[in-house]
Amino acid sequence: MQTEDAPIVKFVQHILLDAIKQGASDIHFEPYEHQYRIRYRLDGLLIEVPSVPVNLSTRITSRLKILSNLDISERRRPQDGRFNMTLSENQSIEFRISTCPTNMGEKVVLRILNPVNTQVGIESLGLTIQQQALFMDALSKPQGMILVTGPTGSGKTVTLYSALNLVNTPSVNISTVEDPIEINIHGINQVNIHPKAGLTFATVLRAFLRQDPDIIMIGEIRDLETADIAMKAAETGHLVLSTLHTNSASDTITRLMNMGLPPFAIAHSLRLLIAQRLIRKLCDACKLPDYPTNSLVLAMGFTPEQAAQLKAYKAASCTLCTNGYKGRLGLFELIPITSSLSDIILSGGSSRAILQQSISEGMVSIRQMGLMRVQQGLTSIHEINRMTCA
Repeated sequence: MQTEDAPIVKFVQHILLDAIKQGASDIHFEPYEHQYRIRYRLDGLLIEVPSVPVNLSTRITSRLKILSNLDISERRRPQDGRFNMTLSENQSIEFRISTCPTNMGEKVVLRILNPVNTQVGIESLGLTIQQQALFMDALSKPQGMILVTGPTGSGKTVTLYSALNLVNTPSVNISTVEDPIEINIHGINQVNIHPKAGLTFATVLRAFLRQDPDIIMIGEIRDLETADIAMKAAETGHLVLSTLHTNSASDTITRLMNMGLPPFAIAHSLRLLIAQRLIRKLCDACKLPDYPTNSLVLAMGFTPEQAAQLKAYKAASCTLCTNGYKGRLGLFELIPITSSLSDIILSGGSSRAILQQSISEGMVSIRQMGLMRVQQGLTSIHEINRMTCA
């Protein structure tokens, strides 16, 4: 049996190493009637790699399950697990595996948890100098809440881990509750929720508050109970970091109110709202000049003066990149909760009122940041239109 499966072992090893080498964040193994498709998620988009005969799908899935200590005989129910791959004496990559039965067999998705990807400095996230100052100021406060918002895959976890790495010193007690733990960080107490065992976000948060915490990170605020405990912790001498799924920073306030939180709790506990997206960066080796029409440039939001001076670029393709793009860059909008914004929140103001006040106080929107990156030649007009709304 070992001899028979040796090619499968080598093939799976090759796929894992190749995905790491190319900088993929996920690997998808997908069985279909006449094809077994394998795709890497590179810079946010799925890219197909050479497929293998469909009759090998079961053996490949079994190999991945063996690596993860999953039940190879169970094919009717989803399973989740983890495994590590040692690349060298000083480097180990963790994979998170999820299996799901489909009508053609089991689909398997691997999330590549590379510690290097979460050790990004605040200055490397893509924030402007002014935004960095706002972020650093909020992190320096002894209490309050910092909320990072955005859709799945927008880089919220990297932003939070970057913040934790910055404040992780022997003089503070940092605890996190996550679902799941993405990366293990030395010096931080991390808890993976386990609802069947009674470990929910809310129960773990209550336990944290009895353990003399300074900083608490919550992987995601999903319900009123968790939000309420987090807000109270932020009001009583703790710095709380968390994420929420909203489309913009200003929408976050409305979302919290809709969850059932009273306006006074939101106004008194929030310190900073961050919304973000990830865009693909143009490959410097092959990008080409772009000559959009003046009407398109103006419709995107550029001023006539900016349109006249714009030097835009578009994607090409070369051996160093994926379809003309290489790497990703964050677009951010930050809203510090000022006294004026607190008054709007306390009066039950709408997200539109919050947005207008934030703009008057100098907030740069995600769209505006995207236009800045086009002006700087870092990304394309196509990418900004794909990822942001005018």
